[in-house]
Amino acid sequence: MKTGRVRDAGRAVGRVVIRRIAADVPPHLDRYLLASEMVVVAVRRHPAQVLEPVLSAVAALFLVLWATSSLSPDVELVPDVLWVSWLLVLGRALWRLWEWSRDWFIATDTRLLLTYGILTRKVAMMPLGKVTDMSYNRSPLGRLLGYGEFVLESAGQEQAMRVVSWLPDPDDLYRLICAEIFGSDRGRRVGPDVVVQDAASERDPDDDQDRNATVDIYED
Repeated sequence: MKTGRVRDAGRAVGRVVIRRIAADVPPHLDRYLLASEMVVVAVRRHPAQVLEPVLSAVAALFLVLWATSSLSPDVELVPDVLWVSWLLVLGRALWRLWEWSRDWFIATDTRLLLTYGILTRKVAMMPLGKVTDMSYNRSPLGRLLGYGEFVLESAGQEQAMRVVSWLPDPDDLYRLICAEIFGSDRGRRVGPDVVVQDAASERDPDDDQDRNATVDIYED
């Protein structure tokens, strides 16, 4: 970690943390984040989002195996049609899995982002300052499997991101994001790349993996 001191005769009052990219954010998401942002949450959608296409492909496989084994040997075209149909179902499941692996929900100390799409990459964004209310819904299946849906309310007329579904651990995510939107600030921003943070709340330097540069501040 790159560290330096700004000293003027006096006592230390805090620590300046130049936030860059959090260590747990996948590298391909760096392009969407500012150097001054502190990442609070970066998660994929819940795997339950792809449960239906995967189960459909597995069920279709057993159905085709049963049908082809029951057909008369004199029937030649029908098995080929069945296997081609199953390949289409399998291709749909693989495509949905690929989409799921590329979808990310990111919350920083300044905004919320949702990245999605494969052929056409899209990024929906909402500044935290415009979020007036946030709630989440959990269906019975969502409570069983552990996912939920966030509903964001904004002061603006048009919202690029209003409903974010299939989020894992919604209880924890809800508390974390609400703390950023409605709670006390983690630190006081003194510049485009600098946040003053109390020394008592300093993170373990080993967790940052050279992602942050810190400077101690002194006053008379």
